[in-house]
Amino acid sequence: MIKLLLDTCVWGGVRVQLQANGYDVIYAGDWLKDPGDEEILTRAYNEQRILVTLDKDFGEMAIVRGRPHCGIIRLVNVATKQQAPVCVEVLMRYDRELQEGAIVTASPGRVRIRSS
Repeated sequence: MIKLLLDTCVWGGVRVQLQANGYDVIYAGDWLKDPGDEEILTRAYNEQRILVTLDKDFGEMAIVRGRPHCGIIRLVNVATKQQAPVCVEVLMRYDRELQEGAIVTASPGRVRIRSS
């Protein structure tokens, strides 16, 4: 089963929709406080979860600073109600790449993949 961690900036309704599609999802927005990007990325890695975010800082942490991760999906200019469908599409099409630690950036009409 694919495990996901949704960053606090992702719409909370995405969790319900992804769970309905069979994904194991936790949402950082449910935590008592936002622990910050470093802790979110660390927890995702420790729990072997793909991180879903709107924030470009995670890619920088992974690429420039070499922080370990288990795959990152970054949504760019994706309308709130489209976040879950875009995630499902990315997960279906790029599952193998994500499982290998890729960073997938999805925006309307465009997907970029950076392999690890």
